[in-house]
This record gives sequence, C-alpha cells and structure tokens, in this order.
Amino acid sequence: RVDRSGKHRDRVYWSELRPAEGGRIVVCSKDHGDSQPTEWTPEGFNARTRVHEYGGGAMFVHSGVVFFSNFSDQRLYRQTSPQAAPEALTPAESGWRFADGEFCEELNIITAVREDHSAVDRGESKEAVNTVVAIHPDTQEQFVLASGCDFYASPRVSPDGKRICWTQWNHPNMPWDSTEIWSADLQADGRGIVEGTAHKVCGGDDISVMHPRWSPTGELYYISDITDWWNLYHVTPSGDHVAIAAQEKEIGGPHWQFGTTPYDFDAGKGLIVTSYGKRIGYYDPESGRYHDNVETGFKTHDGAVLGGSGFVYCIAASPTQFPCVIRVDYANSEVDIVKKSKDAPVDTGYFSIPEEITFPTTGGDEAHAYFYPPKNKDFSAPEGTLPPLLVRPHGGPTYACSTTLHPNIQYLTSRGVGLLHVNYRGSTGYGTKYRNKLRQNWGIHDVDDCCHGALYLAEQGRVDRNRLAIDGGSAGGYTTLAALAFKDVFHAGVSHYGVGDLEALAKDTHKFESRYMDTMVGPYPETMSTYKERSPINNVEKLSCPVALFQGGEDKIVPPNQAEMMYEAVKNKGLPSAFVLFPDEQHGFRKAENIMKALDGEFYFLGRVFGFEPADEGGEIEIVNM
Repeated sequence: RVDRSGKHRDRVYWSELRPAEGGRIVVCSKDHGDSQPTEWTPEGFNARTRVHEYGGGAMFVHSGVVFFSNFSDQRLYRQTSPQAAPEALTPAESGWRFADGEFCEELNIITAVREDHSAVDRGESKEAVNTVVAIHPDTQEQFVLASGCDFYASPRVSPDGKRICWTQWNHPNMPWDSTEIWSADLQADGRGIVEGTAHKVCGGDDISVMHPRWSPTGELYYISDITDWWNLYHVTPSGDHVAIAAQEKEIGGPHWQFGTTPYDFDAGKGLIVTSYGKRIGYYDPESGRYHDNVETGFKTHDGAVLGGSGFVYCIAASPTQFPCVIRVDYANSEVDIVKKSKDAPVDTGYFSIPEEITFPTTGGDEAHAYFYPPKNKDFSAPEGTLPPLLVRPHGGPTYACSTTLHPNIQYLTSRGVGLLHVNYRGSTGYGTKYRNKLRQNWGIHDVDDCCHGALYLAEQGRVDRNRLAIDGGSAGGYTTLAALAFKDVFHAGVSHYGVGDLEALAKDTHKFESRYMDTMVGPYPETMSTYKERSPINNVEKLSCPVALFQGGEDKIVPPNQAEMMYEAVKNKGLPSAFVLFPDEQHGFRKAENIMKALDGEFYFLGRVFGFEPADEGGEIEIVNM
C-alpha cells in the first residue's frame, strides 16, 4: 500500500505474516532511503480480517495514518503513528467484520465492505449479510451505500468525491463466474447514494469483472474476461469500453482475497502500470503503446502500486528468491529491494528450478504443470535408479501454481524427491475456457490431470513408476484423496486439511463458498448422488495405499470431522495411516512449529512407505497399521 493523500508518497506499507509470533500479521512501512523498516502493529494486535473467511484487504493508509482490522475482535482500528496505541473506530461485539477499506479525503469517510454476522451469532440466520458502507472516522457512524446482493468488493470513490463504484455478485456464482460492476452518485456528505443514480457499468452472465478503479482524472477502469482473458478496460467519457493492451495473458487473478492491486496510475507521467502475466509493464494512453520489457530479475510480480512518479512498488519473487517488496524505476528497470520476506541462506546449488511442461490428458485435452527434479549439489542418485515423485495439485480449486521459491518444495527436492506442481484443467492463468473446464468436473479433470502428469514423467524415464505419491492442501487435498480412491496410479497420499466429503462441504461451510460446489459438482441437493459418488469418504473400500492426514482443529472451511472420518475409515481397513491434529490452527497452518511438524511428518511418512530413512531427526509421527 502507499499513501494516496500525497503525503509520504514514497513510503510503502505492507503486511507480514509472523509464524514465530503465533501466525499474527504485522503492518510495516519503509521510507525510500531508510535502512530499516518500521513496525506498526503492537503486540496483542493482529492485522487480519475474516471477511469471506479468507480475508485480505485488512489494512489501508491515509495521510500517515494506518487503518486495520484486528483479528481477535474484528473491529476496525486507526493508528496515527508506529508508537501510538490503536484506536477502535467500530463497536465491540457487533458481529461486524470489515475489509477492502479506503479513505476518501474529500468526504472524510471510509468506504469498506462490511460483513454482518450478528444475526448468525444470535441463531436467527444461516448467512452473514454483506454490504458496502461509509464509516465516519470521527463520529464512528456507519451508513449503508449498497446492499441487497450476496457479495461486494472494491468500493472506490472517485477523486472528486462525487461517485462511487463497486463489484457485486450473487449465489451461486463465485467472483470468477458472473459478476457486475456498478456505479452511483454519492450524496454531498457521503452518507448515501443519490436516489436513481445506481447503474450497472459492465458484467453479467458468464462474465467475470473485477477491480474497478478511478483514474486521477476520474475515468473508470476495470478488469474483464469478456474476451476469454482477464484484461484491463477503460470506460471512455463517451461510454465506450476500450481494452488496454489487450493480449492473451491475464492481469489479476481469482478473487479469493481482498486487497490485490493488479494495476495503478502514474499521474505524473500519465501512464498506467500493469502486471499482465505477472510481469511489470506500462501503457501510454497518448501513444497507445504498451511496454512489457521491464526487467527486474524476478519472475512474478503482484500488488503493483505507484510511489513517486516513475516508481512502482510490488511483491516480487522467483524460483531462487523468496517474495520481496521491491521498488522499480519502470522506465529503466532499476530495482531496489525494500524488504525480503526471508533471506535464503541456502546455496542455490540445492535449489531445483521448475520446468514448465504440457502433457496430454483425457478427452484429447492438454494440461500444464511445473516439474521440479531432485537437486542437491552434494549428492547424486545411485546409477540406474530413478527418484520417487510427489504430485501436488494446488488448492482452490480455482487457483494456480506459481514458480515462487517454495521452501517446502525445495525441502523435498533437495532430499531426492521429484515434485510435479499441477495446473490441472480449471486453473487460472490460461484463459477463461481452460478455467471453466472444471465446471461440473471437480474430482474428474483434476484427478485425471494429476494421474496423467505422473505417468507422463514415468514414461519419459524421469521418475520411478513404482514410487508415485500425491499430496495437497484444501481443494488439493480433495484431489489427493479422490486420486487415491478412484485411480490406481499412486502408492501413497498425504492430505493437508483436504475435503473428504463433498456432501458435508456443501452442507457445512462458510457463506463465500457455500454455493461454490453448484458450479464445480452440481446443484445440491438436486445432484446429491454425484456428491456421494465423488466423495472419497464414501469410497474407502477402493483405497489400497497408505494415507496421512494433517488438519487444523478450528478450520471453518473444511471441518476437522471430515479428516477424522477419513482417518478412521482408512485405519479400519488396515492400511497404514496417520492423523495429526493441530487444535489451534485454522484453514492452513500459520504457526512455525506446526508448519515444521507437518513438513517433517509428511517426509517421515513417505520415507516409511517408500523404504528410505530421512536424514533429519524429529519428524516422527504415529503411523498405525505399519
């Protein structure tokens, strides 16, 4: 984030996940030229929102003041300096959560998405109510600006304070299915919408639009996939919708979290900075030319925001570099590293560099993946042997793998295990048609692609056909369990907070994903039989190999009873199995000790199954039936 008030323009703010501090998130900042960053969030606070459960967009800044949502009470706070105590701006025990905030100086209001759980907490409703609200930071009054839809995102006020835009969508759609962007005139005090002015700008059935923003001159821009790729569009003063640097690459990605910024405006130079295909580029509206030759030394770039004129801040990473906050002079590709998420004290001779592969799969289709061959500069495999392979489908399932340096991948490849990170049909980054191939096919196409990817590498003689394993987290955990239940390709599997029972997921999950399965599997309960057929928990008699499960006890997205049921079923069948519960973790592990135990425990499990002894000590977990 940067301060759009014009003050501290060359100060960048970011959020840091601190596994060693119980997984809390801390807001930090750094002025250009300073040697060390400044920490804002004091002990006892955690800058994390639970809107949509996945959060994001918990922090924003204005005029040197940091605003953030606090995890424990979900109240919105204002912090005037790094030394100042945070001051609550919203009431306690209200059931309200806030995300995607922005301060409007013209009106002295905060606009944000509010998620109201009060009726749910009282047992009067099954779903929270989402709205766009204006919050007066001094009186703490709140006013609803947009309501009636199931979901909202990106409320943004025009520079003159006269108009507002936002994204909205309804069940059963997810934000990558069918969404709309709306705009309206604001009342002079910002406390409401001028009656009769709210209107749809774009979007509709089977069109995903997102990230509406106003340019410095008050013209509206947004991202749409109307041409099969998420591209940037400009609404001209005459009302035309014009593509900006149209190409068969995507800008932005699936809206799982708030707060992402795939493009920004350089008012000083009149340019638009973009991140098509996760590369930094810039567009000159005057000449109509797009420049994508900004070389930073990194592979991926996310969260592009303008600092001073000519400089963009973003989060960058590569296969050999952990994510960093960087400052780029995009005209000449000069890069300053503002903050590394962590140093990599490991010699790059231990790093496996991913190879992008495309392979044939079912239905005459092709699928994509990144293959990480084993790599350790100090060791070579015995002559005539092939390495075991771990196949890893990503979560989501509407998501994608990246080539960012993943310590948990390098942990495995440096110890002699190859890894295939699969962007199965349904993944993002390959256009809308590829993304939509998973509709009604979750548990089919993803499983087929993981199996075909593994067999493709085995047929090429790059991995051992008799030592194929699969693991995954969340939706990837479902693909893992489904592959083990419905296919006879893998010899072991590890699920991290994975879905075992699709029917239970459809009945018992949070609002944001409560109708996701309508698109991925079919409407429920109309297609109940499909849910039962594709649920690994109902097909344990087909399992024929060892399974380990790692689960968070406070998971609201995949309830822990699913992992417990799956474990009991596998154990009762007499197969080697393990179940590790982290009582105070949610969907995904945030505490350092739990992250390490899950990683070491999985490798220990694979070692026992495949007959090798891990060199590391301390990873032992209990494995029954072995």
